[in-house]
Amino acid sequence: MPGDIPALVTLIAEDELGSGRDGIENAADLLAYEQAFEAIDRDRAHVLLAAESDSAVVGTLQLSFLPGLARRGSWRAQIETVRVAAVLRGQGLGSLMIRWAVDEATERGCSLVQLTSDKQRPDAHRFYEGLGFRATHEGMKLRLH
Repeated sequence: MPGDIPALVTLIAEDELGSGRDGIENAADLLAYEQAFEAIDRDRAHVLLAAESDSAVVGTLQLSFLPGLARRGSWRAQIETVRVAAVLRGQGLGSLMIRWAVDEATERGCSLVQLTSDKQRPDAHRFYEGLGFRATHEGMKLRLH
């Protein structure tokens, strides 16, 4: 829900990598997040999960569905921006969220689920490997601004 945006952004900015690139410092920042939320919310190819406990947002991930010509025209699911509140890490919430995403991808007929994880996050890599993900490709990014 749009009212969850500040809590979601706080989760995203809570870690060492997100703290340097995310956060709401002014009205323009909030507007940018609101516009992104609206675009995600109106497009069925994207799902933004907000996990709650006692009415507080404690986890999030974005799941996007991508068509492709490879693999005989199959769809793939892309998991992005996985975050769990620091006080709840190691208690299974992250695993539940990823399993939900995999189940959703399966239900939508995807042939695979993929994600990227920054090379500076070895704990996250172990977490994903423990859920069956394998580092089969080398990812690359080109920062535009």
